[in-house]
Amino acid sequence: MSLHSRLLTGSILLVSVVCLNGCTAWFDSFTPGVTRTGVSSSLVDYLYPDGQIPPEFEEQIPRLKLPLRVGIAFVPQPPGGNAEAPSEALKNEALQKVREQFKGRKYIASIEAIPDTYLRSTRGFEGMQQVARLYAVDVMALVSYDQLAATGDNKLALTYWTIVGAYVIKGTENQTQTFVDTAVFDVASRKLLFRAPGVDSRERTSTAIEAAEVSRAVRAESFSAAMVNMTTNLATERDRFEQRLKTEPEIATVEWKAGSGGGGGAIDPALLLVMAIFAGWRRSRV
Repeated sequence: MSLHSRLLTGSILLVSVVCLNGCTAWFDSFTPGVTRTGVSSSLVDYLYPDGQIPPEFEEQIPRLKLPLRVGIAFVPQPPGGNAEAPSEALKNEALQKVREQFKGRKYIASIEAIPDTYLRSTRGFEGMQQVARLYAVDVMALVSYDQLAATGDNKLALTYWTIVGAYVIKGTENQTQTFVDTAVFDVASRKLLFRAPGVDSRERTSTAIEAAEVSRAVRAESFSAAMVNMTTNLATERDRFEQRLKTEPEIATVEWKAGSGGGGGAIDPALLLVMAIFAGWRRSRV
């Protein structure tokens, strides 16, 4: 064998060894196993930060002055929260769905979707009340969530030892479970009026190459589906709360604000005229 041939053969062997080592390292990232990631925003941790102990129960009845001004916001993640949290666009879309459950009601004056950035600077009930005063709302609907995603290989992942398999064969399982909860508080009394949960669980297979993209898509879809489930339950709980107010006065006292025209606050001018005519008629009979 000539010197040129020996050099060419050596070069091919060297390149082959380098490529083999690189492929081995690349395929090592797909060894069987399950990777779990989770994101959450805890209502309890927000209202009672740093392990605070909730105060003893106070027998204080909320006093709801109608029509109510309602604020809706997501409970913020703790500092340094997971980057896999739902996007701001997805959360804003979700808040609008919650907002729809309060619109069109005679006892609702306005509904404000509040960015969670306003709740990050200060926590606890005091923080909630500060934000409520800033937006001039009487009631706060706080939305919290908990999501767990798991990615692992199924039996088809054996084909990942070939380049074609990693691009073509769907040997990766992407599973996501999502729980969301909306708790509605009377700001002044800090009392929980009612709450509604929402859940979703789904999974989808993917190739190794598209696993990260599919996992993100499944998490977003699961979050949206859980929010839809929650808003359905929220409508039910809202109607149930309205009915309970009629039969259980200890839940909350309700009155209409002066000038609202919704109840005991204002007197209709036409009613005053009828009363005056009736009074004059009675005096004429005496």
